[in-house]
Amino acid sequence: MPRVFLSLGSNLGDRLALLRRAVELLAQVPGVRFLEASGLYETEPWDTVAGEIVDRARWFLNCVVAIETSLPPATLLVEVQGIEGVLGRIRSDAAPEAERAEPRTMDIDILLYGDRVISVPDDLQIPHLFLHERGFVLRPLAELAPDLEHPVLYRTMSELLAELKDDHQVIASELPRRWFLR
Repeated sequence: MPRVFLSLGSNLGDRLALLRRAVELLAQVPGVRFLEASGLYETEPWDTVAGEIVDRARWFLNCVVAIETSLPPATLLVEVQGIEGVLGRIRSDAAPEAERAEPRTMDIDILLYGDRVISVPDDLQIPHLFLHERGFVLRPLAELAPDLEHPVLYRTMSELLAELKDDHQVIASELPRRWFLR
């Protein structure tokens, strides 16, 4: 089964409880085996401008999880979007750029699916198109898989993190490393 990395984030409600529940729900999906999760990171919303003061209540709590799955990528996408819905995410009709800036109870993105490269416009992009540009994704991904090579950029996650030019704050949480266990 391919190893898949997912980014999870929440900036509405009880963020920690929502992330824990998302991990529980992922582990219950037939054909999915939960492997590990990164530590948690508090992160500035992506729509902020460098130097802008943003209330910490609007910040995201983010992590990356590793799973193995027998599900094809499109089916996995349907499953994670279903989990988002169960956890209260409401997708708006806003343009994709505006939707990315909206607060949400849960956001789950497929970052990498083994070494596959998939491009279905307006539907599924693997590897995630922006993973190499965002600290809130790269820091936890490099924590879990520092030597993993990006299948398009041919750089390891550690190398991509070292080259990152993202000014948004990404602060490691003080919660225990195995935060997802109750």
